[in-house]
Amino acid sequence: MPGGHAEAWPLIKDIFQAICAKVDGQPCCDWVGEGGAGHFVKMVHNGIEYGDMQLICEAYHIMKSLGLKPDEISKQFTQWNNEELDSFLIEITADILKYKDDKGYLLDRIRDTAGQKGTGKWTAIAALQYGVPVTLIGEAVFSRCLSALKNERVKANEQLAGPNIVIKVENLKAFLNDIKHALYCSKIVSYAQGFMLMREAAKENNWHLNYGGIALMWRGGCIIRSVFLGNIKQAYECNANLPNLLLDPFFKKAIETGQQSWRHVISKAFLWGIPVPALSTALAFYDGYRSSRLPANLLQAQRDYFGAHTYELLNEEGKFVHTNWTGTGGDISATTYQA
Repeated sequence: MPGGHAEAWPLIKDIFQAICAKVDGQPCCDWVGEGGAGHFVKMVHNGIEYGDMQLICEAYHIMKSLGLKPDEISKQFTQWNNEELDSFLIEITADILKYKDDKGYLLDRIRDTAGQKGTGKWTAIAALQYGVPVTLIGEAVFSRCLSALKNERVKANEQLAGPNIVIKVENLKAFLNDIKHALYCSKIVSYAQGFMLMREAAKENNWHLNYGGIALMWRGGCIIRSVFLGNIKQAYECNANLPNLLLDPFFKKAIETGQQSWRHVISKAFLWGIPVPALSTALAFYDGYRSSRLPANLLQAQRDYFGAHTYELLNEEGKFVHTNWTGTGGDISATTYQA
């Protein structure tokens, strides 16, 4: 994912494209954009990787809680890898789950504390700086932070009660298919949020990013390589100004097909007390994004009440007004302070 001076790229293009990964004979390396565009796109790639990994872990957690053994969960991931979820991370997860040594399944003996190198955190920080709701990657980072509190969690487990309910489903095969759809829909949201962040950064930094080309580069040699990156490329080929991947016909149809399963899995996980922060925040984002009205009107009224921050009225965009909500005090506003 090289960036920098456009004039420099032709001088090194042949070398880079000769040694990079290739898919269908096409090199998975191209000039990304001016300045730090290449570094930024690589950072977002890694952030999406954090989200993908957390989503897979949550699907694994649900299946394990249902009593499935590692080799049974491995078979599910192998099956999904031959369907919509065809990807490198799904493939290696199936291999990890079935791996045994002389003491049994190795995965069961690995301490549940996740490390991180920082790129997910940087992506979340950038999302806050640019004001883009990249909620799934943020939750994936915080999930790693929570996992690091191992000693505290062990003590809390002895004191804090959860739901007193038997974790089971009437039709296991159908529910496993629901988990697949929940994972797929959440994955779509993760990529949609990542491309939203790249678009906003490009606008702020005057980068001219080729979003379809970026998806094409990620098809090989990358941790997040997956079959549906080709669908992302097609989405941007059809509409280079697509504001959000969720609005592309292919991804819109995928969400329509899987969203009831998505909701079913998350509701069950909540009732069972199984943490699914990434799956649930993806659904919350989807519901928020498709809502023409959100309760932010109340939030604005609260800000105006305690800080005279003003608000806009519907159909009067750009006109900011302040209300003296209590009838006492001066008629003032704080237009320079944004809380």
